Amino acid sequence: MDGALPRRRFEADEPLWGENAAGDVRSWMPWVTVVTDILLINVAFLIAYWLRYELQLFRTVDPANDVPYSVYLPMVAVLTVLLVLTNKREGAYDVRRGRPFFDDLYGLLNATTTAIMLMVVVVFFYRRLFYSRVIFIYAGILIIVLLGLARLVRNMALTRMRAAGKGVDRVLIIGAGEVGRTVMRNLIAQPELGYRVVGFLDDDPIKSGADIGPIRALGSLDALPAAVKENEIDQVIITLPWQYHRKVIRLVTEAEQSGVRARVVPDLFQLSLGGVDVEAINGIPLISVKGSALTGLNRALKRIVDVAISGTALALISPLWGMIALAIKLDSPGPILFRQERIGMRGKPFTVFKFRSMRVDAEEQLARLRELNEASGPLFKVREDPRRTRVGRFIRRTSLDELPQLINVLRGEMSIVGPRPGLASEVAQYQDWHRKRLAVLPGITGLWQVSGRSELTFDEMVMLDIYYAENWSLGLDLRIMIRTVPQVLFGDGAY
Repeated sequence: MDGALPRRRFEADEPLWGENAAGDVRSWMPWVTVVTDILLINVAFLIAYWLRYELQLFRTVDPANDVPYSVYLPMVAVLTVLLVLTNKREGAYDVRRGRPFFDDLYGLLNATTTAIMLMVVVVFFYRRLFYSRVIFIYAGILIIVLLGLARLVRNMALTRMRAAGKGVDRVLIIGAGEVGRTVMRNLIAQPELGYRVVGFLDDDPIKSGADIGPIRALGSLDALPAAVKENEIDQVIITLPWQYHRKVIRLVTEAEQSGVRARVVPDLFQLSLGGVDVEAINGIPLISVKGSALTGLNRALKRIVDVAISGTALALISPLWGMIALAIKLDSPGPILFRQERIGMRGKPFTVFKFRSMRVDAEEQLARLRELNEASGPLFKVREDPRRTRVGRFIRRTSLDELPQLINVLRGEMSIVGPRPGLASEVAQYQDWHRKRLAVLPGITGLWQVSGRSELTFDEMVMLDIYYAENWSLGLDLRIMIRTVPQVLFGDGAY
């Protein structure tokens, strides 16, 4: 360390009042939020005054109690201070990692309700009759609406900035086993959390010598100080098995001496972190193994949604289906539909349907095009594939070639949302951890399709697929379907 003091790093979850880091979003965003809240609280009260005294909404004002806005200024000042303090107590200014908008909204509702109730009590005991208690109800509703919209805009801005690599922590993962890969795919799947996984360390010669998609293998555990310095690491996440506790302590010490924060992820006796429930009773952590998210009622619900969407879509797009079929027939000889065997859930093969986008001899030409492959892993992708027809180029770019897969959805072989169904030749090349993506039905669209599509490496695709399988929810499906629309319209990453 040449006698130098360790660099001061920001911790991801610590309150950031008063921190000073030029250009770091975590240092100035809390203050921006505070100033915005103060302005919007005053705007909300001004509108409330207008509604009460100018419009006299719902109830007329007695002329004896008709007072100018300036009379309320002391009350507005007190209300502003109360709301800022109650919002701070609710964590509104901590800019926490991955704090959902509805958590922000719930905290805002609690803070505003508390502050408004205190103000009503103050007015009641103050006994100045010209003060309207109704105006505080108007103000409370407006404050929730305006500050809620401000929180939504802030969260969207933070998400975009972090997805673009601004205001993020550069993370080094120690350990590339099952726990380490679980952490990697969670961070890759949620760029809005503000973490960028730079690389990993592992003592296993096989693991430490092979990159995992864009996540570089940076050597053995002894290389920690050098890796931190050379790659400007902000955080170290240690994911070693539980029996290496002494080594974990040494690594934590080395990380702190290098000036970075170290976090330790327990592997919970080799349990998959995606399959564990953790709750606390009076601070005592209780760990239990949870079942797959896509079982029982959840699986039935997903199936109902799939049938409803695919059935409705097939009925609505029948004219489009006819136009595409006619265009394919007029453009080149061969069948309208392309049938191909793919591997579905639990390794079960099925026939996938697509509109034909290539010449009929495309499969025979595949061998000579192998050297042009632009994809990683077992995938085969060529941006300017010479086998495509004129119509094929258009329907591939717009993803219209995948519309017949709605038939596969109705037949129960696919889902609207899920991992991409792989070829048998691709699945044969899967590593053991890759096979976890076969735990759910394949889909027409999926998490990796809306996170970069063909621009992602194969390992990144698999990580996103496994994250989806382990964290499925109806809300996640809905978000993926909504994000698919602009991807299809603009053809990002599709070829």
